[in-house]
Amino acid sequence: MDTIARYLSSYGRSLRYEDISEEALKRTKLLIVDTLGCAIGAYHSEPSRIAREMAETVTSTQPATVLGSGGKTSPDLAAFANGVMVRYLDFNDGYTSLESGHPSDAIAAVLSPAEVSGAGGKTVITSVVLAYEAFCRLCDAVSVRSRRFDHVTLGVVAGGLGAAKAMGLTREQTEETVNLCVAPNVALYQTRIGDVSMWKGCAFANASRNAVFAAMMAQRGLTGPSPVFEGFGGFFNAVSRDPFSPDAFGGDGRPFKVMEATIKGFPLGLYSQTVVEAALEVRDRVSSVEDIAEVRVETLQTAIDIMAGDEEKWRPANRETADHSMPYSVAVALTYGNVEEHHFGDEYLRDRSLLALTGKVKVAATEEANRRAPEAMLATVEVVTKSGERHRSSPVPYHRGHWKNPMTDREVEAKFRALSTDLLGPDRTDALLDRLWHLERVDHIGEILEMARVKSP
Repeated sequence: MDTIARYLSSYGRSLRYEDISEEALKRTKLLIVDTLGCAIGAYHSEPSRIAREMAETVTSTQPATVLGSGGKTSPDLAAFANGVMVRYLDFNDGYTSLESGHPSDAIAAVLSPAEVSGAGGKTVITSVVLAYEAFCRLCDAVSVRSRRFDHVTLGVVAGGLGAAKAMGLTREQTEETVNLCVAPNVALYQTRIGDVSMWKGCAFANASRNAVFAAMMAQRGLTGPSPVFEGFGGFFNAVSRDPFSPDAFGGDGRPFKVMEATIKGFPLGLYSQTVVEAALEVRDRVSSVEDIAEVRVETLQTAIDIMAGDEEKWRPANRETADHSMPYSVAVALTYGNVEEHHFGDEYLRDRSLLALTGKVKVAATEEANRRAPEAMLATVEVVTKSGERHRSSPVPYHRGHWKNPMTDREVEAKFRALSTDLLGPDRTDALLDRLWHLERVDHIGEILEMARVKSP
């Protein structure tokens, strides 16, 4: 292929439901269950409320459903509102490579285009597989974070391809979708450092909104800048600074990237999952958190850069900073024996004893952890007591939910129920899970979106 955009669009157009292996099909449904559970669980968050209210100020001749409320809006604003809910809890799946991020964020860019196109479960599954392929293989090929750009710069391409597939666009229209996704959507990494704002949970949702908008414009004949990667003012020269080519995509005997997505066991940053598991292992050996003099975390440098790379991570002022703070997450785990969504509330962020323990956390990178990255997120935690005793965890390379230490269907379903049952009610939760586990039998994805309506207080 003469351009990356042409390669991406050709693959996207050619991928069929029948090309997806049985194991990839099962895995995709599992990831969709996990993603929708995270979205429903975030329904009452402030950014989710703002996004829904914004979306529902708009009416459309192509109405798309906002998750939870059942409100109708334009497809792009539905993608934004749904994407904010998917991402807010920082509980949806992730992927680590040269670049890291959350491929499940792109599911928001699939749902509303599929709904307005009258697509069913098989189309949604195929579109989600495609979005994961695009995002993960671009993450394998280039690190935009090293150039101070945000990973959603790659995510918009995944969302655009997923949206184009869900809408049944031609190969040419899909290529223009890619062009229209890349040129206007270069995002800054400042989103995830310092005092992290509400925008952290909205950035990929905005990429999904723009991806859907790009696909809708391409469907109507709008063309985009080309060659958008290789040109003088294109992605290679402006963003990556070096050319790259994504690996051959899944199919024809090659594995699909949905098999390498990592599900989270705790609602916090991906690189803190193994650290928290290590902290929980050592917690039972310490008689009291008041006896702790120091906590030493050893992990990979990338994890430290993202989760402990600035002073705000030791005194997080808001939920968004706290769930991306390795020191705070460790302190919560040692204090409470778990890390749950409510531990990021203001009463915990102002707790002096919890913040004092956070200040005792020291982090350092090890050669072994760096060497094993990104395949593993190796972490070890050592607690030193005031009497000089040392309690060291075993090394944790793969947290529960990592694709090399996967959760079972039952564990993912339990996570979904914990996030959804209070909001949907037991009967609707049961019914929605049944439809999601058999998504390939659903004739119109709108049925799923309507079933996810939150019950009235």
